[in-house]
Amino acid sequence: MYLQNLQQDEIFVSNEMKSLKNLTQMESRRGLENAIISNGKIVNVVSNSYGHIPNQLFFKKAEEMLVDARLNYHKRTINKNDRSFITDFIIDDKSQFTVKNDKDLILPMLRFKNSYDGSEKTSGHFGFYRKVCSNGLHVSQAEIEFSIKHSRNNTDLIMPRLNNLFDKFLDNEFYTIIKKFDKMKEFKIIDTKEFVKAILDRTKLFRYECSDKNSDPSKKSREVLEILNYEALLLDEKPNLWLGYNAFNSVLHNVLKKSFGQQERLDKKLFDEVYALA
Repeated sequence: MYLQNLQQDEIFVSNEMKSLKNLTQMESRRGLENAIISNGKIVNVVSNSYGHIPNQLFFKKAEEMLVDARLNYHKRTINKNDRSFITDFIIDDKSQFTVKNDKDLILPMLRFKNSYDGSEKTSGHFGFYRKVCSNGLHVSQAEIEFSIKHSRNNTDLIMPRLNNLFDKFLDNEFYTIIKKFDKMKEFKIIDTKEFVKAILDRTKLFRYECSDKNSDPSKKSREVLEILNYEALLLDEKPNLWLGYNAFNSVLHNVLKKSFGQQERLDKKLFDEVYALA
């Protein structure tokens, strides 16, 4: 049932590229001739050579890839301020893996990103979806290659055939990283506060202490500790590195104000630092 309650933001908001001169009745300098308008707001100013890729084109093309590959999937969509957008396709018929606990289910995931303000590269990559925390894990290195062709009157997306890419991902990277998940789970955390402090010292994700004068855990640090302890109780396990990584991942995605790209980069850094403790 958890796959039936995924976030479903509206990502097909109205959007267009309009001449700034027509909008303002003023001349604009070279390289800033057009405005990208999303849901009635100007979110970017671009040149005449810029290729605007509407979500309606990109995400529907991406979905066609999964349909052509005959993959069953559940879809999650996220809209950040009508500027940047993702669609996650969570695959539930090709492979699933439990991290040594039937309640801790991992599924392969495909994430596609687009932005109207230039903050995100129009791109796609493989990742993982974890049932317990309902977050995407972006430790995969596998990208989905495609190219964008743009001319004055036409924008075409050339997308790859997904069948071979997905099978290759499952055969190689998916199980390689799953083995790392397993290894992390074997290492118990004796002192959860020291663990959180050590990872924050390594990653600088946020400050562990409340302030220079107060060494108690900060609000974000307490949230990591609460999630770690809650999941350990939920799964009837001792706190371990796998649960520790996921507690940080949850705060990264749900509390910190980061772009999609920043989330992915920090997620990989978190994973590497936690795995190094194994």
